[in-house]
Amino acid sequence: MITLIIVIITALLSIAGFSNSGLVMRLKLNPYLVYHRKDWHRVITHAFLHADWTHLIINMIVLLSFGTAVERYFQQLEAEGIMGHSRLSFIILYFAAIIVSTLTTLVKHRNNSWYNAVGASGGVSAVIFTSIFFDPWRNLYFFGVLPVPGILFGAGYLLYSHYMSRKSADNINHDAHFAGAVFGLVFPLFINIGLISHFVDKLLNF
Repeated sequence: MITLIIVIITALLSIAGFSNSGLVMRLKLNPYLVYHRKDWHRVITHAFLHADWTHLIINMIVLLSFGTAVERYFQQLEAEGIMGHSRLSFIILYFAAIIVSTLTTLVKHRNNSWYNAVGASGGVSAVIFTSIFFDPWRNLYFFGVLPVPGILFGAGYLLYSHYMSRKSADNINHDAHFAGAVFGLVFPLFINIGLISHFVDKLLNF
């Protein structure tokens, strides 16, 4: 339910931004403006905008798929008394991931007034990797077709994001992808450190 609400709000703002450059100017991530003019809202609001329809549709399909799965995991933990407030925990996961995933970008580009970024990829990456934490051998479908166990996909994703971040060969914020993914993988341990045994058991019993 929370995932669907986030998807709807993100889609509406992103679509509005496609034809409203002023809205994009006010909400996009610009590290220079955040650092020098204290436009802190941009750290969150950029995640509700997307560059184009493809960017939006892919992110929202992935978020809806994995977000609903993570919500179910959290609801089960709440029912078992392992955690409280599953909905609040999901909201914290998503928005904290957005913030954490921008930190490297803010530091790296704080004096570059021309650098801008939009997209929910940091939060989406976190949700994917939280899902991997709870079910590491669940197949993820690479390019929507090729089944790959989540833990293997995750390892490849982290290596690729790190490599592309160092290479800086495109306009994708790979730093945000990497940071969001790592945050999502460790987030369940903030809920209950004992969940590490769940992860290890799932990892060893494939």
